Amino acid sequence: MAELLQRACGEGRLTLEEFSVRVGAVWAAETDAELAHAADGLPAQPIVGSSNTVDKILTVFSQTTRRGRWRVRDRTVRANTVFGATELDLRAVLTSSDVIEITGRTFFGELKVIVPEGVEVDLSGLSAFSSREMKLAPVPRVPGTPEVRIHVTAWFASVEVISRPPEITR
Repeated sequence: MAELLQRACGEGRLTLEEFSVRVGAVWAAETDAELAHAADGLPAQPIVGSSNTVDKILTVFSQTTRRGRWRVRDRTVRANTVFGATELDLRAVLTSSDVIEITGRTFFGELKVIVPEGVEVDLSGLSAFSSREMKLAPVPRVPGTPEVRIHVTAWFASVEVISRPPEITR
């Protein structure tokens, strides 16, 4: 069942957050009925709507926010910020990869990455006159979810990674 959900996520039928909730239900299921319930309402086709593919984000003297439904090309997003703010919300991102990488540089600005609870995150990179903060909920990793690797060079900047609970009630 987890493989079916992972395939649905890669095909754009589930967002990362929906996948996290459903695969968590699969691993917690104690009966066949609970297991089947995790696939209830699974769209047969990709969800209609915008799913822009993103691989580069450049923010200069401005603010960029990427939230809602979007797709990561391959597995890497390059985010560069100079005198600005960039926010990447990965809760509704579409990907078929086991790893999502965010790389780049932030100079005199801020980078904020939001992930669903239960996703493993690795934050690394050079930091000078900057702050780095990870505020992840103390919950177990949801099996089958991609690992998020963030490698950002920060000068006079703020890099923040936070997790938020799912907003899905399906």
